[in-house]
Amino acid sequence: MLPSWISVASSVGMAIGPPLVYADQAVSIVRKKDSTGFSRDVCAILLLANITRCFFWLGTRFEFPLLVQSLLMILAQLALLYICIRYRPHVSPEAYGQSGRLLQFWQWPLYTQYIEFLAGFILCSAILYLIFGRSDLYISMVGFIALGMESTLPIPQLISNYKQKSLYGFRASTLIGWVGGDSFKTVYFFLQGSPLQFKVCALFQLSVDFVIVFQRLRYGNPPPQTTLQQEEDLEQALALAEE
Repeated sequence: MLPSWISVASSVGMAIGPPLVYADQAVSIVRKKDSTGFSRDVCAILLLANITRCFFWLGTRFEFPLLVQSLLMILAQLALLYICIRYRPHVSPEAYGQSGRLLQFWQWPLYTQYIEFLAGFILCSAILYLIFGRSDLYISMVGFIALGMESTLPIPQLISNYKQKSLYGFRASTLIGWVGGDSFKTVYFFLQGSPLQFKVCALFQLSVDFVIVFQRLRYGNPPPQTTLQQEEDLEQALALAEE
């Protein structure tokens, strides 16, 4: 069992540390006026995972600092999402007016469309909780879904890095925050005896973090090369949009 002052300090760190990891990323995007290199899907994963985790807390009442962390993370990701949309790269699915995803999921042009989707997600989650909230099996499934989604957090960034063969635009401070924060929370979950969902998913997420560290060492962070064809396609799409 941890000494009381260490336990309090750890709880405060767990509550406010993860949301603060993205502050430097947001400042960097605003300074450059370009969100190239940072996967907006990271915001999607964190928003959906932490909203779901709030419903998991209603059924399990795990450590209160973890609930506070979720609420702060939701606010932080809403702000970061707005910044990413405002300063999205010129060469993007929205610029072309098309997307390969079903219903253009999470590649919509307007911030309000993201808010409407999240509102609908919260409403559906609330309805399901009201119907099945007394079932231990359902609550356990909600926990694995919430923590499972969060454990996939580094995967979109890993894929983006692989496609670009660069970590350009992805702040080293964010990567350090991921590795340090995930290491800290993994130890925290085991020492505090958190539910199994937290422990298993934290170990998986930490392993993906280290793959991204390997990418950093291999690729570095040179600016990705935009092809001439991409620029021509973008100009044609914008010209058609103006007609």
